[in-house]
Amino acid sequence: MSADIIDGKAYAAGLRERVAGLVPAFRAATGRAPGLAVVLVGEDPASQVYVRSKHKATVEAGMESFEHRLPATASQDELLATVERLNADDRVDGILVQLPLPPHIDEKRVIATIDPDKDVDGFHVVNAGRLAVGEEGYVPCTPLGCLMLLKDRLGDLSGLEAVVIGRSNIVGKPMAALLLAENCTVTLAHSRTRDLAGVVRRADIVVAAVGRPEMVRGDWIRPGATVIDVGINRVPGAEPGKTRLVGDVATAEAAAVAGAITPVPGGVGPMTIAVLLRNTLVAAHRRAGVPLATDAI
Repeated sequence: MSADIIDGKAYAAGLRERVAGLVPAFRAATGRAPGLAVVLVGEDPASQVYVRSKHKATVEAGMESFEHRLPATASQDELLATVERLNADDRVDGILVQLPLPPHIDEKRVIATIDPDKDVDGFHVVNAGRLAVGEEGYVPCTPLGCLMLLKDRLGDLSGLEAVVIGRSNIVGKPMAALLLAENCTVTLAHSRTRDLAGVVRRADIVVAAVGRPEMVRGDWIRPGATVIDVGINRVPGAEPGKTRLVGDVATAEAAAVAGAITPVPGGVGPMTIAVLLRNTLVAAHRRAGVPLATDAI
């Protein structure tokens, strides 16, 4: 048996096209484009790459991109003041503060300062609470992207047994809540779970988001299961000094057993920015009071 490869790159490209296709109608109704503001503090190389990618994707979708770059020495008060200005700016529908932040800045306080209705990253406790109780809000981009790939692959998820490995606020917990809302039977597993392999082996759906290279082995996977690998880990490559990217799942082993699996790279990764654009479009419509059929995106 060889698993089908779930092409997140292709799905993300389609989602970005659908978002871009809805921007002109919003502009016609409001006289402006949806606006996304990204705040970067410091010179972290990976963060700079992410911010450039987000800017490029935002512009390609026909949206306004507002970049705010602060030096690594910026104080917490300076950053909070920047966020407050963006909260008050009517051109801005979504605010994203690029993480990680320098160690002298309280990440939780910064996220708490973002207007929950502009929190397109879905990290604010208000949006976490809305997700937990089933109210309309914003969901973190990566787990929402995973859910889109699962529903595209499987259709109705009702009654399926799902195991999420990893309990972070960014992926694990919101992923479990999303699957529960789709009527799955959900187990949220983690490093303290007893007989983790046995727990995973029960699952129709496995979402691995634990941050450990190739931890999930092929013999953990139930035959025919759908595997979503959120991990992006850099490990030594075949040549000295070279590195390669691997997920949290031993892909070759798992693909011999699973029904479908996301690759690394090219699986979940491209979905994150595409869902960020989708969340920004939704935020713009909600803030402007313009109807939007979210099932279209």
